[in-house]
Amino acid sequence: MRRLHLVDGTYELYRAHYSQRPGHASPTGQDLKATVGVVASLLSLLHDATEDITHVAVAFDNPIRSFRNDLYPYYKSDEGVPPELRAQFDTVEEGVRAIGVTVWSMREHEADDGLAAGAFKFRDEVDQVRIMTPDKDLGQCIRGTRVVQVDRRQMKETDEAAFRARRGFAPTSMPDYLALTGDTADGFPGLPGFGEKGAALVIGAYEHLEAIPARAMDWKVKPRGTLQLATTLAERREEALLYRKLATLVETAPVAASLDEVRFRGVPRARFEAWCRAVGTTTLATVPRRWES
Repeated sequence: MRRLHLVDGTYELYRAHYSQRPGHASPTGQDLKATVGVVASLLSLLHDATEDITHVAVAFDNPIRSFRNDLYPYYKSDEGVPPELRAQFDTVEEGVRAIGVTVWSMREHEADDGLAAGAFKFRDEVDQVRIMTPDKDLGQCIRGTRVVQVDRRQMKETDEAAFRARRGFAPTSMPDYLALTGDTADGFPGLPGFGEKGAALVIGAYEHLEAIPARAMDWKVKPRGTLQLATTLAERREEALLYRKLATLVETAPVAASLDEVRFRGVPRARFEAWCRAVGTTTLATVPRRWES
């Protein structure tokens, strides 16, 4: 079975930085706690027999700023990122490459775009694409059981049936839903009055913003405050369309040209051991069990 694992490297980096794991400094004194944590986490994934990895890529925001900041000035950016974490954006990519895993370093786009583009490009060439992130944005990529989303921390897998049961609408409607509710992690507010339940009810009924009638009396569903919600949407529809554009992932973002480019062949021993010496870790050097032949 061929499976493509697409990992949200930026999420993994932040998770490692804020984790309770011990700190780690390089021989030159650089804080590398997050970098070492990401590499350790990925080695664990590579050796997980239940995941049975054959192809894998990790996407990173580097920098965090993307084309979306030109569309909406309040979109998330590098502002507020701890300097010791920002200093590891390049070093973590070096660490991931050292274990023989393909890195997609996103510049104009975001890591989420890379994951979406990889899923779109290769989903018909593998038995399953597994998007490894809890980020709700990536729910829009789920297709049947061919493309699923996996939250490693909670050990939770979501396919299309599970997504629909939880959300009340199809994965392809996720950007429309976020346009109404907003996404605080990405920095856009959505429309006033639209909570998760009300937005899910409306999007479940109409799928996309364009199909929602302008008049409340024409709505076939009646969430709490229907009249005010309809008025708000009618008055701020262009704003909602902008938020949807921000939430829509770019399936044409630059990623690997072929599936073979992301095939995992094992950890390259010499390169990995040299990286371990450079960052000052002896523990990780003995972890790999799948060495490149």
